[in-house]
Formats: sequence, structure tokens, C-alpha cells
Amino acid sequence: MNAPDLVRRLHQHRMWVSHRLLTAVQSLSDDELRRSFPIGQGSVWRTLTHLFAAENVWLEALLGNESFRVPGDVPGKLPGNQEGEGAIASLRELVLKWNELDRRWNAYLERLSETALDDVVYRTSSSAGAAKRFGTKRSDILLHVCTHAQYTTAQLNNMLRQLGQSTPPDVMLITLARQESAL
Repeated sequence: MNAPDLVRRLHQHRMWVSHRLLTAVQSLSDDELRRSFPIGQGSVWRTLTHLFAAENVWLEALLGNESFRVPGDVPGKLPGNQEGEGAIASLRELVLKWNELDRRWNAYLERLSETALDDVVYRTSSSAGAAKRFGTKRSDILLHVCTHAQYTTAQLNNMLRQLGQSTPPDVMLITLARQESAL
């Protein structure tokens, strides 16, 4: 397996996990989705929308849009349940937008070449070092998106356990591989 294929595999796993999480939260009430937790972004909802926003922002950076922001993804806590102007309003809308984002990621990853992995990609930060422009190797960004998703997934699974889901989704790569080999 070459480096671009390995990156594609990691992103395939990331997308599979995201949809397992979205399926797992379907049974939650709006109150449960927005229940306050001292981990992640503070609630299942805000953590999911943060994960979605991060995957959007980094794809845009990889495509050359250095300052892209997802509407409603405002750093810091907002009062009440307001998520900011232009925020995603429902779980159904989030699922639809995430499906479209996955299509865009897959199109990008299909074109990924070995030489492109060493390119420097620029991003103007909206969080750490706000408004500072950073240059990062494309390969590091591609790996960061996957490791960030794993970290955030652990937080979401913790929240799901605290909400009474005794068996949160199995999100291990080996589970995906075994499902594929069983087909």
C-alpha cells in the first residue's frame, strides 16, 4: 500500500465512524443532544457540529481556501442553545450536509498523489493563534483530520455512555475491516 492509499484508507475509516456516530445519536432527544458535559465541546450536538466544521475547514484549506469558516462554528461558548448565525438547525440537516462533505472529501482523495503529500498548505487560524497564517505539510493535515476525529469520537462515545447508551458504536478500524471481509 502506498502513502496516498494509506491516507485514503484512514479517511474512509473516519467517514465510516462519523456515520456510525450520527446513527447512534438518532434516538436522542433534543435535550439529550444539548445536555451539558464537561468534555468535548460541551454537548453531543456541539461536539458533532465541531467535528463537521473541522472536516469542512481542513478540506477547504487543502483546496486552497485559507480562511474558510463554517457558519455557526463560533469558537467559545455561546449563551443558551444559540449556535451562531447560519448554524445547522437539525440532526437531519447535519446528516445531509455531512453526506455532501464526504462526497467532496472522496473526490479530493481520489486525486491525491504521492508528490502532493509534501506540499505546504496554508490556513489562517480561527482558534489557536487566531488570525495567524500557518503553513503545514499536506500529509500532516490529512493525518490531523483523522486523529482529531478519533479524539473527538472518544469524547462523543463517553457522552453517549453518560446518556445511558451501554453499547456506543464500535468505531475501531478493525471492525470496519472485518465487516468488509464478511461481505
